[in-house]
Amino acid sequence: MENFILSFNVVTPLFLIMSLGYYLKYIKLLDKQTLNVMNSVCFKVFLPILLFFNIYQSDVKSSFNINLITFSVSSIVILFIVLCFLIPKIEKDNKKRGVMIQGIFRSNFVIFGMPIATSIYGEVNIGTTALLIAVIVPLFNLLSVISLELFRDGEINLKKILKGIITNPLIIASAIGILFVTLNITLPTFIEKSVSDIAKIATPLSLILLGGSFSFSHIKEYLNHTIIIVFNKLIFVPLIFIPIAIKLGFRGIELLTILLIFAAPVAVSTFQMSKQMDGDSTLAEQSIVFTCLFCIPTVFLWILTLKQLSLI
Repeated sequence: MENFILSFNVVTPLFLIMSLGYYLKYIKLLDKQTLNVMNSVCFKVFLPILLFFNIYQSDVKSSFNINLITFSVSSIVILFIVLCFLIPKIEKDNKKRGVMIQGIFRSNFVIFGMPIATSIYGEVNIGTTALLIAVIVPLFNLLSVISLELFRDGEINLKKILKGIITNPLIIASAIGILFVTLNITLPTFIEKSVSDIAKIATPLSLILLGGSFSFSHIKEYLNHTIIIVFNKLIFVPLIFIPIAIKLGFRGIELLTILLIFAAPVAVSTFQMSKQMDGDSTLAEQSIVFTCLFCIPTVFLWILTLKQLSLI
């Protein structure tokens, strides 16, 4: 019951903030033009600052674990490659293909993962999770850009894919964050405080904009796609990689971190990225909302099972 309450307390605030966005649109305080402008600002300013600051704060050196990093990175890359081959076989619309690939491999690792790891192991013991943020989140963004660019114009254009990667604000922010951590660069206190305050805006603003863009009229239209994403994201993919991680000897905070990489709901920034890169943003919003909803029982069951087996 404790683990269910934990999952509920992590996910419910996300829904409440999204509901506020939907209500603001309903009472016409937010219109389509405002949402489009603010989504662009969020994608180009607030989310990159949040991503930079999360990496900047991570204690990479003290928690460095090459086996964990190798397993996590290789698993995500393999999953991504498999999806790039499979999704085009079941979906013909290029705008949906990249979003479906993102929806299955890309997790809300920071917003969802960190609170759960902190609640179970305490702030002083989650260096492993923080380390993976510095590695996995930039990888998520890199592969997401590739997936969207790959199907953007109906043909593979390596030049456009490369341009999409090096000009993407989230990838630029990741690179700067990794550079700061690697070179041990410290921001002056007043700048760090400013960056910290701006970073705090990103998540609630993203959720408000997501809620403002959501439409119940699209549920039926996207039902089959949403079911595919939700089932694979929350059940099938974790069922593949968690047993492998256990077999390889990962336990405790390491195993919990792997679980959160694969079993957390779809990343909120998927919506902004899809909107900015000509993907099907409506499918992105549906996948975020419904993976957030159904991850409450699935994450609870995952944590409960692993705890009962004394693996975490």
